Amino acid sequence: MKKLLFAITLLIAAGCSKAQPPVIAPYKMLKLDNTWTTPADLKKNKPVMLIYFAPDCSHCQKLIYDMKPVMKSFKDIQVVMITFTDIRMVKTFNDDFGLSAYKNFTLGTEGYTYAVQKYYQLKTTPYIAIYAKDGHLVQAYEKVPKITDLVAAVKKT
Repeated sequence: MKKLLFAITLLIAAGCSKAQPPVIAPYKMLKLDNTWTTPADLKKNKPVMLIYFAPDCSHCQKLIYDMKPVMKSFKDIQVVMITFTDIRMVKTFNDDFGLSAYKNFTLGTEGYTYAVQKYYQLKTTPYIAIYAKDGHLVQAYEKVPKITDLVAAVKKT
């Protein structure tokens, strides 16, 4: 009986430890202005949407295209767009979509470290992780969500 109770306690403890929400990936990103940024540079007590993307990915391009009409829905969240590609490709993507107009957007590359890719175990782009102002994960998307779902998730932050 004691062994059974002990085993059940271990299972509950293991389940609780997996319930802990992950924190944002520990990235080091080269921004468009050729400076570096990390999660430590994010504003405290403000939600974050991390988008891992590839500038030449049609799904990533469609995501931003679909976000543009409802961009005001994202004005209160820090949007960090990270890729693994060359910074020149990021600059072209930024220019093509006019993302410099949105001061809450930060774009850049982690280069060939693939730290963010490894952290989230990513196989495809885009990947979106939305974090509340306390730093806990609210929602993650491994595929492009409907924009209405993305807006709803951001409102939960």
